[in-house]
Amino acid sequence: MINKSFLYTAVRASIEAGRAIMKIYSAPDADFEIERKADNSPLTIADRTANKIICDMLKADTPYPILSEEGSHAPAETRQAWAEMWVVDPLDGTKEFIKRNGEFTVNIAYVKDGKPEAGVIYIPARRELYFGSVGDGAYKITDICQLPSDGTLDSLKDTAVRLPLDGGGHEGFVVVASRSHLNAETEAYIEEMKRKHGDVRTVSRGSSLKLCLVAEGLADVYPRFAPTMEWDTAAGHAIAAATGVCEVVRADDGRPLTYNKADLHNPWFIVRNKLTRDK
Repeated sequence: MINKSFLYTAVRASIEAGRAIMKIYSAPDADFEIERKADNSPLTIADRTANKIICDMLKADTPYPILSEEGSHAPAETRQAWAEMWVVDPLDGTKEFIKRNGEFTVNIAYVKDGKPEAGVIYIPARRELYFGSVGDGAYKITDICQLPSDGTLDSLKDTAVRLPLDGGGHEGFVVVASRSHLNAETEAYIEEMKRKHGDVRTVSRGSSLKLCLVAEGLADVYPRFAPTMEWDTAAGHAIAAATGVCEVVRADDGRPLTYNKADLHNPWFIVRNKLTRDK
């Protein structure tokens, strides 16, 4: 299990990065300084600013190397020697940020031996915080204004609700889908769920909010049949796993997603609540 002070550092880093993101997001006539990366995905000044804040804080207060979407990526042979590491997406949902719909997040995950064991997801536009670690539970704080004065993870947990929410939080069978990647394969999966469960409702969200909905118990399943990278999912995977009732598995063979692979692309996957997947 991750050292609690290290996870608390990740929480602090996510919130500091979120503040910087919101200054850029909220500025009148803001110039996001949009660039295009090799895969044609957008990169803004907010991505770069948040990345520096997070990496500086993690490097100062924790001993682990960092794999960040916006940082330089160590060669695979170097990374294979990393038993423990941070996986960071400083601004997940850059397209949503540019659209100004608020559905973007800061993602920080602690990965050990290829498994995400702790994660932090912060939603700057809503001031909502998700965090958790396997063995210690998953938590959510709504409208977080400031961190506890004593600066401990246990004090932070005292102000949070534990996930999943009591009572499941919804009726029927709920599928959460990507706001930007609703393709034919996903639509076919939704139709399969309708045949199996009858009463099926779909909910669309951007960025890693989709994993959070399943972790909260507000959705039963999130199928992802489109490209993602490890930093897109690691934090949400850890939080889902920390609930004790959710799993993130490959769509082809049902095995858990693994991280720090030579190829940092994820296979297609499904996030699901183990208690409701067969209801």
